[in-house]
Amino acid sequence: MPTSAHIFQINTSQGGVPKHPQAEGQVTLLGLANDDHAHPNIHGGPERALCLYSLELITMLQAEGHPVYPGSLGENITVTGLDWAQVVPGARLRLGDQVLVEVTRYTTPCNTIVASFADRDTSRISHEKHPGWSRVYARVVQAGTIRVGDRVTLVE
Repeated sequence: MPTSAHIFQINTSQGGVPKHPQAEGQVTLLGLANDDHAHPNIHGGPERALCLYSLELITMLQAEGHPVYPGSLGENITVTGLDWAQVVPGARLRLGDQVLVEVTRYTTPCNTIVASFADRDTSRISHEKHPGWSRVYARVVQAGTIRVGDRVTLVE
């Protein structure tokens, strides 16, 4: 049975973090329109078109004392209500009625997000050190428009 959730926040920036909330976004094969990357050789491209993260994990990181918030980790889409343990490479997610993405890999935390951690240790969201806590990259299978509140479904 598919798992459903919704888009809590859509985040873009002119490069770097934090990314700022948007009410809606146009998703292309290269990611969100009007979202740029400070280091395009590391971020972006077809296999890293979107970065997704869980609001529930952000909340748990806040409870640990980290000053993290939606968009501060550079994620384009903050999702809530989804079993993050099922968001693994190869998983496909339907975002709203139009967009379909496929998770390509776990992200590697970098120094640009150190301000989101009380101890400035970004490895707290490293998949290797803390499985299940990582953000994920996804490629866009089907482009379209997404809006805050849109349903997110894990496609079986």
